[in-house]
Amino acid sequence: MKLEERLLARSEGKCELCAAEAKLSAYEVPPQTGGYEENTILICNKCLAQIEKKEELDNKHWNGLTTSMWSEVPGVQVVTWRMLNRLKNETWAAESLDMMYLDDERLAWAKATGDHENDASVDLHKDTNGAILQNGDTVVLTKSLDVKGTTLNAKIGTVVKNIRLVENNTEQIEGRIEGQLIVILTKYVRKQNAKL
Repeated sequence: MKLEERLLARSEGKCELCAAEAKLSAYEVPPQTGGYEENTILICNKCLAQIEKKEELDNKHWNGLTTSMWSEVPGVQVVTWRMLNRLKNETWAAESLDMMYLDDERLAWAKATGDHENDASVDLHKDTNGAILQNGDTVVLTKSLDVKGTTLNAKIGTVVKNIRLVENNTEQIEGRIEGQLIVILTKYVRKQNAKL
């Protein structure tokens, strides 16, 4: 039986963190590798996006941790502990964390990535109005910009299609203006058709 099939059977076709039944995928809990059943869990896309900090934490979504904390699956225990720590400003999460027990080996695994030291805040690429930007979005310049090293002047109102997010710098995106790939500061763009 394949790993995915074993995970589906173990989880009864539900996310092992929130019990959602849609869009499930296998998630290997870092820093473990090797694709073993103990260190791989079945989770929904919403849990995955928030674990990987690609979406802001939705406190209500994580209420399922009060159930998953009792799981006997090592990977589920580790991720539950990490997420409870990220949500520890919530009373229910702090109380659950006080009740949760991990043996020394699992606690070391849980602390290995440093995720437990992060708070619930997530650094996302946002435009001048606070709308979240994603790869492939179309933006409009809110300020005329001189492009360093060229004679190009990008005028206010210029549309930049199919942007790319600059990894590890939430204040920058990349886009093409007049065929030239340039770096643009997010504070000078507005997501096209963004809902405010």
